[in-house]
Amino acid sequence: MSTTHFKAMLVTENTDATFSREIVNRELVALPEGDVLIQVKYSSLNYKDALSASGNKGVTRKYPHIPGIDAAGIVVESTSENYHAGDHVLVTGYDLGMNTSGGYGQYIRVPADWVVKLPENLSLRESMIYGTAGFTAALSVYKMIQGGIKPSAGNILVTGATGGVGSIAVSILHKLGYSVIAATGKAEAKEMLLEIGAKDIILREELNDQSGRILLKGTWAGVIDTVGGNMLATALKSTNYGGSVTCCGNVASPELLTSVYPFILRGITLYGVDSVMCPMDLRLELWSLLANEWKPFQLEQNVEEVSLEGLNQKIDLILQGKLQGRTIVNLAL
Repeated sequence: MSTTHFKAMLVTENTDATFSREIVNRELVALPEGDVLIQVKYSSLNYKDALSASGNKGVTRKYPHIPGIDAAGIVVESTSENYHAGDHVLVTGYDLGMNTSGGYGQYIRVPADWVVKLPENLSLRESMIYGTAGFTAALSVYKMIQGGIKPSAGNILVTGATGGVGSIAVSILHKLGYSVIAATGKAEAKEMLLEIGAKDIILREELNDQSGRILLKGTWAGVIDTVGGNMLATALKSTNYGGSVTCCGNVASPELLTSVYPFILRGITLYGVDSVMCPMDLRLELWSLLANEWKPFQLEQNVEEVSLEGLNQKIDLILQGKLQGRTIVNLAL
C-alpha cells in the first residue's frame, strides 16, 4: 500500500501530570502488530473514550495513546484467511482504544479474533451509531429477554436514558414491543425520549430512595440500568416478582448498597453486562439482530457526526454528563 502516514487524535501525558489532545500525523509502522490492517471510516464516542482521552490510568495505562474503542472500516491487509482486502468490518471491545491504538486514527491494526464482518443490512456508519454503546444496549436487552421478561409483563425501566446505551436500549425495546419508562435527569429531554420510543419518563430524583426500606412497591417488570449506585439499588427494590435487572455502568457510582431481600423475597435476577470480552458467537448473533429484527425505526435520530477536530468539545461534554444521544466520528472529514 502507498499510504505511510495517517491522521489521528493523540493523547499525551505532559511533564506536569496533565494530559493534552492534538490531531497529528502518525506513521503506520507505529501501529501495534496484528493480523488485520483496517482503514477506519467511522468511530464513535463512548464514556470510556472520554476517560482514555483525559488520561484516566484505569482505562489506559501508557501514553501517548490514540483512543477510540470502536472502529468500522475496510480491510487493507490481512494475514488471516477469514478476512481479505476490501472486506467491510467493525471492531468493538477487547483492548481496542484502551491500550491498543484505537478508532480515533484513520488506521488500526488488530488481531483477527477481534474483527466482525459487517452484517448485511447494516452500513459502516450505522454500525458506529450503535458502537459499543449500542452493542451493550443489545446485550442488556438480550439478557433481560433470556430472563423470561416478555412485552406483556409490564413496564421496563431504562436508567440514564439520554446516554448512548440508554437511548439505544429505549429504541430497541420499543421496536420489540415493550412498554418503556425512561429515567433521566434532563426534564427537557422528554420529547426526544418519547420520539425514540419511551412511553413516559421519570426523573432520576424519583429513583433515589433514601427511606432505608428493604423493599418498595413493585413497579418494574424489568430494568436496564446504565448508571449504578443508588438508582440501581432503588430499581432492585422496586422490581416486580420474578423480574430481571441488568447492570452495565457506573456513571452515578460504582457502589451498590442493597440487601438480599429483592432476590430472596421477590426472586428477581441481576445480570452483569460486559461487552468487552463478550464471546464471539454471541457477539455475531447480536450484531445480526441489530442489523435486522432489532434495528430501531429511529436509529438515525439524535445522532451527531463530527470530525476528529470536532471531537474535543464532545469529549468534555460527555464527561460533564451533558451529551445526549450518539456522537459518531467521520475519519474522512
